[in-house]
Amino acid sequence: MADALQQFLRAKVQSITFRAGRLSRLTPQDVGIRPRDVPFAPSAAHFAAANARLGEIDRGVREAVARLNGRLRGAPLQPHEVLERNALVEREIDRARRAYGLFFDVFSQRGTRFAPALAACDVIAVDCFQAVRRASPGLLTGPMLKPITYLEHSFSPATFRRGVLLRRLLGERNPFPLIRVPYERVEAPWGMGVILHEIGHNLQADLGIWQETEVALQRRVLGVTGNPWLTRLWGRWHKEIFADLIACLLGGPASVHSMKDFLAYPPSRVLTFHPLSAHPTPYLRVLIQAEMLRRMDFPRQARDVRDNWYRLYRARLPGARIPEVLLRTAARVIPHVVDEIAFQPRRGLAQRALADVVPFWPSDQERILRAAESLARGQLPSGLPPRYVVSASREALERRLAPPEQISRTVLNHLVRLGSRDARMPGVSVTLAA
Repeated sequence: MADALQQFLRAKVQSITFRAGRLSRLTPQDVGIRPRDVPFAPSAAHFAAANARLGEIDRGVREAVARLNGRLRGAPLQPHEVLERNALVEREIDRARRAYGLFFDVFSQRGTRFAPALAACDVIAVDCFQAVRRASPGLLTGPMLKPITYLEHSFSPATFRRGVLLRRLLGERNPFPLIRVPYERVEAPWGMGVILHEIGHNLQADLGIWQETEVALQRRVLGVTGNPWLTRLWGRWHKEIFADLIACLLGGPASVHSMKDFLAYPPSRVLTFHPLSAHPTPYLRVLIQAEMLRRMDFPRQARDVRDNWYRLYRARLPGARIPEVLLRTAARVIPHVVDEIAFQPRRGLAQRALADVVPFWPSDQERILRAAESLARGQLPSGLPPRYVVSASREALERRLAPPEQISRTVLNHLVRLGSRDARMPGVSVTLAA
């Protein structure tokens, strides 16, 4: 009986030794990238970054395996010691499994029917970083890996920032930004104003102004209201408000229409308050963006957004599940919130305001409107920034200048051509920093 137990334990050690180290590297071939998929695939630098992270984890796996085999070599195996040391190896393998699975899932989607649309989203993300680099040289220094877009069966887009600790990876750091898009949204460019919001989160993180923005906003709200609870609440919302406001600057009025489309649900949802949510309650969120449009010198568009929102929800306010003090003070607080986040200089922005770092002018809106008219003819003007292509598609949809199928086809083909023509866009490198 003892021999049978020893045989089982040694087989268990052999089995886990065999499994260890088998998830240490990914290649395009491993994830099913074919020659025709290469234009849509992540760059070699993205594979290198993923493999660097997998290699770090693999070293931990191999060290745990070496400790297991070294301690147990020769002498009869002690059952409880084998089980405990085996569990330590399993812990390291689990880290490798999770990281490998994440990168495999993200990269392998570039060999599917969605690959062109995902590549188009990548182009939009790079262009948003470009906008900052062009308007404010020096704020984003050095080469950096561009964001990668992937699909998930989720309700809404989301992002995982560069360097953030991912629970899915048991605390491993994310080597490059990941932007998650629901399957049915990725081929609808008029809704990608929501994607600009997710890119905004990455820009705020890479610019290094999380804490400065939060502290400044809390100080401003406390000065306006004198209410500590409102101060904490608006401070908790600062990241989402920042992302909404920078999306306005990246895409203009059309990005607000995209967000309004995303947030417009029955009153029972829009007028609900979640006290610990990082997102402003939807009713106020659109009003914040309307104020941003007003400050950007688009008074008519701001009025239309605000009036339409009121027509949808204001009559329901008596039944709103939003604290009365929040509703009562919103009209007074919102202009201060927008001014503080978007129009006040920040030390982290070299004493520039967000509106200086990502400028949007009426002339940019005119370019977008002309491009929307071009979409009616199945084309887009050359030289139009990809983020404005998204806005043009929204304007074309709302003005019914072209059928949705034509808008989608024209926009995605245009963005894919841009990405294929200039895969190494200056300023946001696909190569790893030295």
